[in-house]
Amino acid sequence: MTYKVLVMGDANNDSLVGLLGKQYELEHVESVDDCIRQVAADDVKLVLLNIVDNLQPVWLNVCRQLKDTPSVADTPIVILARDSALDSKMAYYDAGCDDYVNSESMSELQARLMRVIFNKVANDQLKQQLQQANEMAFIAMSDTSDLGVNVQFLLDVNTCDNLDELGMRVFKSLQSYGINCSLQIRGRHTVKNMEANGMAKEMESVLLQECKDKGRYVDFGRRSIMNYGSVSLLVKNMPMNDDKKYGAIKDNVFSLLQGADARVKALDNLESLAMESLLVKRMAGQMRDLMKHVDSSYKGVMKDIADVVETMADGVESSIQFLGMDERQELALQKIMETGIVDTNRIFNQGMRMDEGLREFLEQVDNVFCSDSVDHAKLDRLLNAMPAIASVH
Repeated sequence: MTYKVLVMGDANNDSLVGLLGKQYELEHVESVDDCIRQVAADDVKLVLLNIVDNLQPVWLNVCRQLKDTPSVADTPIVILARDSALDSKMAYYDAGCDDYVNSESMSELQARLMRVIFNKVANDQLKQQLQQANEMAFIAMSDTSDLGVNVQFLLDVNTCDNLDELGMRVFKSLQSYGINCSLQIRGRHTVKNMEANGMAKEMESVLLQECKDKGRYVDFGRRSIMNYGSVSLLVKNMPMNDDKKYGAIKDNVFSLLQGADARVKALDNLESLAMESLLVKRMAGQMRDLMKHVDSSYKGVMKDIADVVETMADGVESSIQFLGMDERQELALQKIMETGIVDTNRIFNQGMRMDEGLREFLEQVDNVFCSDSVDHAKLDRLLNAMPAIASVH
């Protein structure tokens, strides 16, 4: 195997060609620009500066220019010079060279070049491993970050009081994925079409509505619709060409939709309970008003009945003397009339007690549902009182 080496400086050194010609493919370049172009075009393993003059500042500048060029920076530079002074070695090393060989020690050159190349190969492998490790670490960090976003969303979503707030939390969580989305939330009592800026778009709303029953995922072009229960999400810039990112977005975003769907169901149930509570309150109010009217009418009817019975009793008592009845018969008839009066009063009083019990029960119902939050202790007492009310009836 031969390695390509670019040589700047003295290209007519026969000993150099004879020493390296079998293992290295030597190519002479005249300038820094030629060297840069050649490194970019070919698989150059090393640049050799073969210095035969004493123009150190010039060669130091050449070395710096090559190392300051990104496409050449990783290519080893070896200095072959007559000067063996420590100051010269330090100056070239500071300029970026990888090795410095004295031209009087040509026997070492081949081994020194090979060592530099091996170091270059080892460094390239290490960089590749580090790059792979960084990529894996980035993926792990991304996965951890996505998990953290999802966990935080699932914690926060339980505090959402309405669908608008829920939608805004979904969009906030989606920011970390770098995707542009439209959202549709279908509650039991309303449907919300939302964009991140708050303004719904007609086309997106229609697509989400028509695709909500087409399966978990609906892909078309660079778009993808994800459906879960009462929540649908249209991703407008899905990375279709990046399988890893595509899969990660689908998996992680889908869990957000699951959490949002659960909250939609909870909000629906809360709204239904609120409506039922309002219905009970209104029914209790209507019953209370109705009972006031019935109570007034009931009392009037009972009073009229009592008056009729008493009038009948007075009439019978005043007519007894004209009926030709003996004393025993008069007492029997009088007893019947007294019993009728007593029974009428008893029934009237019983009705009053029943009316009062129902009124108290309705007051308890009204007291329990008078506020937005139901007092469970009051509700428990009301439930325990219901059998007692039923037994009165």
